Amino acid sequence: MYAVQFIFNPGTYDDEFHALDDSIEQFVAELPGFLGVEKWVKPETDIKNSIYYFETKQALTELARFGDHREAKGKVARWYDGYQVVITEVIAAYGDGNIPSIASTIKGKSTFYSG
Repeated sequence: MYAVQFIFNPGTYDDEFHALDDSIEQFVAELPGFLGVEKWVKPETDIKNSIYYFETKQALTELARFGDHREAKGKVARWYDGYQVVITEVIAAYGDGNIPSIASTIKGKSTFYSG
């Protein structure tokens, strides 16, 4: 499983932003291998974190190659007051089961941690 964090400080959005954002969200929702998204806001700021989960690296690559996604990436400075992307491979996820999480659907147990 792969997790892609899009961490950003919102800026000013226009009609073109909303059209591209809607197109990207529709594309990813229908993408085989897309598992879901979790969104967070840092309480003391307006910084947001959208974490997209993918079953395979291929699914993640499909999103990266999507034309509207590539166009939006080229205009990021126009719409955001800062951003960072973090791509990770999820190797383990655990908890008591009382907080639903997409990462908790990972199959198998970690071999490096037995806590």
